[in-house]
Amino acid sequence: MASEMIGALGLGLLLVLMVLRVPVALTMLMVGVGGFAQVINWSAALSMARSVPVEVLTNYSFSAVPMFILMGVLAAHSGMAGKLFESTRTVCGGWKGGLAIAAIGSCGIFSAISGSSLATASTMTRVALPEMERYGYHRGLATGALAAGGTLGIMIPPSIALLIYAILTEQSVGDMFMAGLIPGLMGLVFYCLTITVVMRCRPTLAVAGEPTGWGQKLASLTGLVPFFAVFLLIILGIYFGIFTPTEGASVGAFATLLYALFKGMRGAGIWRALQETLALSTVVFFMLVGAETLGYFITVSRLSFSISDYLYSLELAPIVVLLCILAMYFILGMFMDSIAMLVITVPVVYPIIQAVGIDPIWFGIVTVLTVELGLITPPVGMNVFVIKAMAPHVGLGEIFRGVAPFIASDLVRLTLLILFPALSLYLVTG
Repeated sequence: MASEMIGALGLGLLLVLMVLRVPVALTMLMVGVGGFAQVINWSAALSMARSVPVEVLTNYSFSAVPMFILMGVLAAHSGMAGKLFESTRTVCGGWKGGLAIAAIGSCGIFSAISGSSLATASTMTRVALPEMERYGYHRGLATGALAAGGTLGIMIPPSIALLIYAILTEQSVGDMFMAGLIPGLMGLVFYCLTITVVMRCRPTLAVAGEPTGWGQKLASLTGLVPFFAVFLLIILGIYFGIFTPTEGASVGAFATLLYALFKGMRGAGIWRALQETLALSTVVFFMLVGAETLGYFITVSRLSFSISDYLYSLELAPIVVLLCILAMYFILGMFMDSIAMLVITVPVVYPIIQAVGIDPIWFGIVTVLTVELGLITPPVGMNVFVIKAMAPHVGLGEIFRGVAPFIASDLVRLTLLILFPALSLYLVTG
């Protein structure tokens, strides 16, 4: 059997196993080792299976992953998230739908040091949803805003998704972070505008919050200082070459730890934060080991190269190839976790976009944004299920209806990024 056929059958088996609810990381590992053995031999496959975990776990660049996770966990456990929402709520005081806008703003700011969409969604739901319900917000609007706001964590740097994409494609992590800054801020602005439009169309969904004076608004900004300090420390340090992205992750984690200690977090709290960080990091690294194994299989099967050659022979315009790949991501996003999508598909599609001359950094941004859409689209929007777990009294259908306007907003943002690549490349190319 031709190696390309073995590769295609392997990917088919991968999808079948995932439909059967086999853990994604284990699925990639089994298909990668088994497929490699069919193309080469079992001795080589077992040797590869022994070496890949060592390669991943000793890769210096991957050490940034647990550091970014630790930043988010410490921020959540030290009370930073609560102070953040209090500040944004005061700033938006008196606005129609102000609590929902405050929740979106809090998600965007929290994600700037969290890097994880699921962590952002769960943390801010715990803080903001009770307040919105207390003020009589429609549950669909409240949960929809939180589910959408959580997705900002996948784009606003530092982002674990952008970090993983950069490492898998051997791109500069710093360049990926810079490229994600404007699209991430666009998402924050577009979501706030979406709430404003929804309020104009259906004003009964929310009430105006308690009005606050300019003195109160300015005084409340002190709650934003820790987040902006850590964010600027990381981004400016990377941008001006003071330290590498991996070192920046460590610096950010240390700065967040100092804040947590200042706010009274001690041994038991720090131990819980470390345990949570370890648990989340283990899941990510298990998927990375599976993805690396699957990538070796895809490479030796030459499936991605055959697809690239075929597409090249069709002489399709690069934009057509891009739209086909994004359509695939949009469909996969309805059924799969965002990180799993990236680690499974990037080894397959990256040679294709190289062959047709698509800029890999721009492609990474529009890909991550499309993956971000998958976090809130039915039937398996991971952020929606996180919100459901945090608010079991709200129906899934109600959350999905509430998040629909934000999906439309993301589609507009994606269209703009495709039409105007400079929106994502300006900070990289200058």
